[in-house]
Amino acid sequence: MITLTYKDLHRQFKLNGRSYSKVELKEVAYSLVKEGEEYERAIGDFLIDWLNDKSTIIVHTSGSTGKPKPITLQKQQMVNSACATGNFFHLQPNDTALLCLSADFIAGKMMLVRAMVLGLSIDCVAPSSKPLVKSKSSYDFVAMVPLQFRNSLNELDDVKKLIVGGAPVSYALKKEFLNAGQRTKVYETYGMTETITHVAIKPLLEELIASDIDLDVFSTLADIKISSDERGCLVINAPLVSDEIIYTNDMVELISDKQFKWLGRFDNIINSGGVKLFPEQIEAKLSPILEARFFVTGLPDEKLGQKLVLIVEEIQEVPVLQEKIEKLTSLNKYEIPKQIFFSR
Repeated sequence: MITLTYKDLHRQFKLNGRSYSKVELKEVAYSLVKEGEEYERAIGDFLIDWLNDKSTIIVHTSGSTGKPKPITLQKQQMVNSACATGNFFHLQPNDTALLCLSADFIAGKMMLVRAMVLGLSIDCVAPSSKPLVKSKSSYDFVAMVPLQFRNSLNELDDVKKLIVGGAPVSYALKKEFLNAGQRTKVYETYGMTETITHVAIKPLLEELIASDIDLDVFSTLADIKISSDERGCLVINAPLVSDEIIYTNDMVELISDKQFKWLGRFDNIINSGGVKLFPEQIEAKLSPILEARFFVTGLPDEKLGQKLVLIVEEIQEVPVLQEKIEKLTSLNKYEIPKQIFFSR
C-alpha cells in the first residue's frame, strides 16, 4: 500500500488545465499572490504555505466548537483527510474538480489538497452565488455551500458528484433538488476546521427525505468514531485527522458509533417547561406547509420559562395555518407553536 505524504505532488495533478512540478507550482503561487485577483491571491497564499518545508499550517476556525480562532493543522493529517474523501467518493487520478469556494477557509484549501494528493485536474473560479452559470466544462467532483447549491440546480447536469457543507441543507432545498430531476449525486457533509473539513456524510436520497425526515442520518468516514457528552453534543474521535478528541456544540441523536442524526445547535435550544426543543428540526418539519420564509424561536413565558412561537414573513389566516400545523404527524405536541406572528 502506497502511503501519500504532504511532500508529494501527484503527477496527474493539474491546475486550470496545466501540469506543474513543485518548483513550477511555487512560481505560479507567487505569481497569483503578486498579480492575481483577490480569490487567486488566496489560492497563491495557501499554495506557498503548503509547498514550504514546514509540516504544519495555520488556519482559522469557523466557530463550530467555540469562538473563531487560529489553529495549527498537521499537513499530513490534511493528506489523510483528502485520502479518506477520495476513497469514499472513489475519486481517481485525472478526475476533474472545481474550486468555487474561497481558499481562505478550510473547505477551499482542502479542495486544493485533494487535487494535489489524488491527482485531480482542478479548475478555479471566483467564489460566487452562481459558480456554474458561465461554466462550459463538466466535473466529477465539486464542493459548494447551500446558497451555491440552490442557485445551481439548473446547471447540475455537468456535475457527477457534489458535496454541500458549511451550513445545514434545508428540507425545502432538498425537495427543490429532488423536484428538479437532476441525476447528480449530492451529499450533505458534516465537519469543521478542527476535523479538517468533513468527517461525516449523508446522501440526498428521495427515500430518506420524501416521507420521513427522521431517517436522515449522517455516516462517518473510515477510522472515525463518535459519541455524545453529558449535554447530548457530538464528540468526535478521529485520530487520523486530529490528535485530540473534539467536543462540539452540535446536539445529536446517536444511531451507533458511526451514525448520528443532527438535531441542532446547543446554543439554539428552546427549553419549554423542561422539554428541549430544537428549532432546526421543527423548521424542517414545518417546511412542507409553508412557502413564505419563516423561523421558530422561544419567547419568555411565566409558566413554561420559554414558549415556542412561529414567525412568518407573509400574513396568512391564523386558524387555517394553525390547523395545517396541528395535522402534521411529524410534529409532536411540544413542537406545535404556542403563537404565530407575522412580519412585513
